[in-house]
Amino acid sequence: MVAGFRPVVTMVAATDPWQWQAHPEVWLLVASILALGWWAGRIIGPRVVPAGQPVATPFQRRAFVVATILLLASADWPVHDIAEEHLYAVHMVQHLVITFIVPPLFLLAMPAWLARLLVLEGGIGSRVLRRMAHPVVAGVLFNGLVALTHWSGVVQWSFDSGAFHYTVHVALFVTALLMWVPVAAPLPELRISVPGQMLYLFLMSVIPTIPAAWLTFAEGTVYKHYDDGLRALGGNRPVRPAGRRPHHEAAGGLLPLGNHRGEIHRVLADPPPREPTDATSRGPTRRPAGAVGGTPTGRVAVVRPR
Repeated sequence: MVAGFRPVVTMVAATDPWQWQAHPEVWLLVASILALGWWAGRIIGPRVVPAGQPVATPFQRRAFVVATILLLASADWPVHDIAEEHLYAVHMVQHLVITFIVPPLFLLAMPAWLARLLVLEGGIGSRVLRRMAHPVVAGVLFNGLVALTHWSGVVQWSFDSGAFHYTVHVALFVTALLMWVPVAAPLPELRISVPGQMLYLFLMSVIPTIPAAWLTFAEGTVYKHYDDGLRALGGNRPVRPAGRRPHHEAAGGLLPLGNHRGEIHRVLADPPPREPTDATSRGPTRRPAGAVGGTPTGRVAVVRPR
């Protein structure tokens, strides 16, 4: 996601897509995420979470680890280098990971107490988040940006300018986070109803179908930058002597995959339980059975919270 500031590519790397390239900025980002996660879980959490309640559930810990690993895999060598230098189909896989998989995992990994600390309930941050994460606003922002990033001029500019490339990927990730808030927000008041989530995710699949169809059926090479005659799995052999490029067609076929979110929604609609609520964290409540007017009978009844 963040390997926009590319190191100088040697002549060997320019002709060999499997030539290893270091991306220290990616390693720094991932290390920072892990450090912040450790700091929140080990230092902040025990101070703000009531005694007897977990700082994070096992599911949240697993979601955080998986999201971080996927972010590293999609932003580091070899995925990033092949995606940015040679194959647009791999570029689409990279975008699918950083918009449709990593953002909801990070949202599911965030405990409610941490979300409330970050949002500052009742402050400016809370009001801005609620407006930007509104289903209509978030959906328009995300889909509009996705459509814009498939314009050939934007693709070429992203290749020519490392700073612009970095900005585009950050914008995609942030708008994807906003887009997923109505479905996977750690705060229940930010999520919409399950039927609403189903309709919302279906509508999110409409606009990306347009660039997907365009990429799949376009004649010739859509993005000149990717017409380098290389096949990632076959060295310097040409992909095809003329006509459409198979990796452009594959990119068009991959783009709608992120929009068929039935399996994702099935997980998000009924995820493993988060932190226990106040009612459930107290456990069974004991009170004298048959007590009338405050006079107990001596028997004890167990009343479990509903």
